[in-house]
Amino acid sequence: MYRVGLVGLPNVGKSTLFNALTRGKAQVANYPFCTIDPNVGVVAVPDPRLQRIAEVTRPERLTPATLEFIDVAGLVKGAHRGEGLGNQFLSHIREVDVVVHVVRCFDDPDITHVDGSVDPARDIGVVETELILKDLETVEKRIEKTERLLKTGEKRYRVEMDCLLRLKERLERGESLRLESWNEEEKALIAELSLLSAKPVIYAANVSEDDLAGESSRVAAVKARAAESGAGVLVICAAMESELAELEPEEARAFLQEMGVDEPGLHRLIRLAYQQLDMVTFYTVKGPETRAWAVPRGTRAPEAAGKIHKDMQRGFIRAEVIDWESFVRLGSWANAREQGALRSEGKEYVIQDGDVVLFRFNV
Repeated sequence: MYRVGLVGLPNVGKSTLFNALTRGKAQVANYPFCTIDPNVGVVAVPDPRLQRIAEVTRPERLTPATLEFIDVAGLVKGAHRGEGLGNQFLSHIREVDVVVHVVRCFDDPDITHVDGSVDPARDIGVVETELILKDLETVEKRIEKTERLLKTGEKRYRVEMDCLLRLKERLERGESLRLESWNEEEKALIAELSLLSAKPVIYAANVSEDDLAGESSRVAAVKARAAESGAGVLVICAAMESELAELEPEEARAFLQEMGVDEPGLHRLIRLAYQQLDMVTFYTVKGPETRAWAVPRGTRAPEAAGKIHKDMQRGFIRAEVIDWESFVRLGSWANAREQGALRSEGKEYVIQDGDVVLFRFNV
């Protein structure tokens, strides 16, 4: 399962947003480091296509794709040196695939700001700088190790040193690694070292209910920083999302309509995280379960089958495939087969977003 980490300074609304996402009970309090151990919750990916398919299949079980969200302890300046809960924060963030950086864009005299005032550009800079400095420390330690190994004369250590020096140069300029296009050797090293500033980022501008459209200068500052740093951006009101999460579906829809909002901000956040992972969704409809599966873009059919069960990957014969819209229009797998709408695809077929697939395999 892919993991999304909610990060940011203390008291910016991370735990409130996490509770809304997961209907969880993460502690929310007006003091720094109220979250120490990370809260973890599994969240379904909103998928109208899955609902349309289910109207045809009428399954006993309907299973959406999911993401795991992690509410990480607040970070402060000096975290890379262990200030605050820095070491815990940085170890937890290494484990996530996408970073959702919650940025405070609201005033509330009852909620203290760790730096005494609300300044989104400054706050983003603090977090970004700490990630970069920690990456620089990690790369420098690896350089020391690789320098010793160069004495063996093995070519791979010279290649690794060249990669490390390129990474170090970028970090010393104070630039996140996600902004650069890296070659395959560099990508492999970045993954091995779990470098923090290389992870995809979404800035979640946490606004008050008075600024749901995100028209304030603070939100503008977040959007400008996102454009500079290659991050996604989303305007969201964590307090309102938390209220919505407590309502029954009909009440929630009425509330959103009253506020002039089409859908919960949480749905947009989940989809944006999914997009940052560059995932595609395929569907299976065999038996009592209709299910959505998430795989990285470019996944071939045998590997997608292995997502369901390793035996299916080992014994893969072929995949019978139809796009979801054609499946819904034809009304059943049998009709699709009779009308010649199914395609038979082999081992080199790359799964496309929206495919409905039946895998044939030997046990």
